[in-house]
Amino acid sequence: MKRLRNLDYYIFLPYIIMCAVGIIMVYSASANIGDQNGGSPLSYLIKQSLFVIVSLVIVAAMTAANLNKLKNKNVLSIIEIVFWVTFVGLLFFGSKINGAAGWINLGFINIQPAEFFKFFLIIRVANSVDKLQDQMIGSASDWWIAMRGTIIRVMISIMLILLQPDSGGAAINFMIFFILMITSGISFKRAMTVLGGFVAAVAGVVAFILIPLSHTSFAANSYQFQRIIAFTDPFGHAQGTGQQLVNSYYAISNGGLFGVGLGNSIQKTGYLPEPNTDFIMSVLTEELGVITALVIIGLLTLIVARTILIGIRSTDTFHSLICYGVATYFTIQTLFNIGGVVGLLPITGVTFPFISYGGSSILTLSLCIGVVLNISGRQKEERLQADRK
Repeated sequence: MKRLRNLDYYIFLPYIIMCAVGIIMVYSASANIGDQNGGSPLSYLIKQSLFVIVSLVIVAAMTAANLNKLKNKNVLSIIEIVFWVTFVGLLFFGSKINGAAGWINLGFINIQPAEFFKFFLIIRVANSVDKLQDQMIGSASDWWIAMRGTIIRVMISIMLILLQPDSGGAAINFMIFFILMITSGISFKRAMTVLGGFVAAVAGVVAFILIPLSHTSFAANSYQFQRIIAFTDPFGHAQGTGQQLVNSYYAISNGGLFGVGLGNSIQKTGYLPEPNTDFIMSVLTEELGVITALVIIGLLTLIVARTILIGIRSTDTFHSLICYGVATYFTIQTLFNIGGVVGLLPITGVTFPFISYGGSSILTLSLCIGVVLNISGRQKEERLQADRK
């Protein structure tokens, strides 16, 4: 309970503010969807509010937890196998949303396992590096012998996510892994070897699986493929796959610096698909303005910067790598979402942290927040004990 009293408010307050803004914006962006579908305009508001309440419980639990329990190798191995079985099952039986069969439909909620894998990946890799760091100091062959099991298992998981196909989820998970490799103390050359191996594996999937499919109706029917086409020429496909990006441009333009007022978005009323998830920042910018959007991004930047600082201050390799992994996760997910919204990157279906609607996303993000708060609280306790001496 001491760690709950030693909360890092540079992380906790921005987290609370963004969750509150997220609830408001999900309601604003989704009320019309509820009416159009013949349901209640409050349905998404109620669900998102429940997600936030559960998330707060998770944050409190993780902040007070004993992080050493996350190092149990046998438990981690079992969880990893469960993820593999789940990912394979999703390829055949998963509910398809936005072109990816990556969802488990439980009726009242859709669970996306690839989201929870991001948190597991951070813990798994941080634990492996922590236990094997003495064996990694030496030649390249020593490093490979120590890390090859972890690398192979992670690559299998990422490839299974890519095959759903969830290119955004696969890319985020890989970037988390890649940054953890770099920050673990290995040379840049070795890290690039890992990158090269992954690129070769992806090329193999494209050459032996995706290209053969393209000779059928894959290219015409693939949601992911059409998103890339729309990214290259959104206005040329404004009545089809480019509709999201074109109407995102309109929303941002309409909002200007200060917005048209909360609830007054035009683009959310049927013009902008997915206004409460992938493109919620377009709606927020239209209603509250570019300045408010920048404030939200600033709050998230504060969390990322503080998390990196906590990682730097930590004397525990496991804790440091968790912080770097969480910071990478938040940063890459934000860049992918904003990049898609403004047309700098292809749309990948990635949500904006804490603001977009989605249970799997906010629960996973909150797991990360809780662990970082735990580490920060430990550091504060250690400083207080040192001051007493």
